[in-house]
Amino acid sequence: MTILCYHSVDPCWTSPLAVTPEEFEQQCAWLARHRTVVPLDVALDHMDAKGLLPRGMVALTFDDGFLELRDNVFPTLERHGLPATTFLVAATLTHEGHPVDWVDTAPTWELQTLTSDHVLEARERGFAFASHSWTHRTLPELEAEDCLEDLRESRVFLEDLLQQPVPYLAYPRGKHDAMVRRATERAGYSHGLALPEGPETPGPYAVPRAGVFPGNSAKVLRAKTSRRYQAFRQSSVYPAIRSALRRSP
Repeated sequence: MTILCYHSVDPCWTSPLAVTPEEFEQQCAWLARHRTVVPLDVALDHMDAKGLLPRGMVALTFDDGFLELRDNVFPTLERHGLPATTFLVAATLTHEGHPVDWVDTAPTWELQTLTSDHVLEARERGFAFASHSWTHRTLPELEAEDCLEDLRESRVFLEDLLQQPVPYLAYPRGKHDAMVRRATERAGYSHGLALPEGPETPGPYAVPRAGVFPGNSAKVLRAKTSRRYQAFRQSSVYPAIRSALRRSP
């Protein structure tokens, strides 16, 4: 089984990052019936050296902290009794704010993110939050000390906001290398979560996740939450399989 990664649930945004509310409702209903969805920390505690979870176990994550989570995600998760962790771009929560300038397929309108008040309200409802860096820069492109400062600043800010440890980081765009993994550990995180696009050796700072995309049906969800899927990810044919799963109805 695996950790699934969503970004946005939006009825109007046509993007690989956004599934529709109807798709998300169907996916949550399927997961509630056919899988055991656990909090991220439970999943990480049970993940083996191959990046596999026990049969039937799944965790849900959301990257970027888009505002649509408030209305289109959290209520649906609550209806189905599903836990989830949202990875926040910390600078968007400051008084100065930070624009959503990292999206390649941005809509014609300005994307918004959750506010600090939204985050604290959702935490009181049982949802978890973690770090998605300070400003969503592509970490392998940074100098080592700049990367370390970015990741540390995000963790410290979020821990001050949430008043609890923030041990998990999701790499922006899922990208990392040896320098980024070292910086993640030095910055005080216990795990770094990725989005492998090809064969990649799993580990605490290379935790694999599977992206969920528009059009992903129950058949695709079943494949992505199977133990066989992780074996596919480590094979040389995975990039082609990944493209097919993105397109599959």
